[in-house]
Amino acid sequence: MLPVNEIKLRPALIWAFIKVSPILILAIAFMILGWCLSPILILISLGITGAALYRVIHLCSYSYHITPELIRFKHGILNKRFDQVEMFRIKDYVITQSFLQQLFRLMDVTLKTTDPENHIIKMNGVPESDIIDTIRERVQQARKINHIYEIS
Repeated sequence: MLPVNEIKLRPALIWAFIKVSPILILAIAFMILGWCLSPILILISLGITGAALYRVIHLCSYSYHITPELIRFKHGILNKRFDQVEMFRIKDYVITQSFLQQLFRLMDVTLKTTDPENHIIKMNGVPESDIIDTIRERVQQARKINHIYEIS
C-alpha cells in the first residue's frame, strides 16, 4: 500500500502500442506477403510480433514513485534497474505532448537534475495531470528542509 504522500506514475498501455505500431505494421505486411508468397514469411511475421509484444511489456514496466524527498524509478523485465534522485537536485521541468498524446490525454515529462548519474529523467506516456506543480512544490520544500539555496 502506498503512503499518503507518495504518487505512483506508469506509462499508459495505449502509449506503448503507439510506440510499437511501426513494428506491428511491418509484422502485418510480412503476414500478408507470407500468405501470398511463402509460409516462411509468416514465421518471420510471428517473430516480429513477438519482438513487438516484448517491447510493449518493456515500455509498460517503467514505474515512477514520487515521494516528498525523492523520485524512485525502475524499469526492466529480465534485468531490472532501480534509481532514485533527491528532490532538491531537480532544476527544470518540461512537458511535451505530441498530437497523438493530446488525443489520448498523455504527456512526456522531462526533469533536468544536477545528479551525476541521472542528468535527465524522462517519464514518457504518463497520464495528463498537474504532476509538475506537485513536483515543484516538493522540490521547494526539500530545498528549504536541506538548506539548499541557488546562487546565480
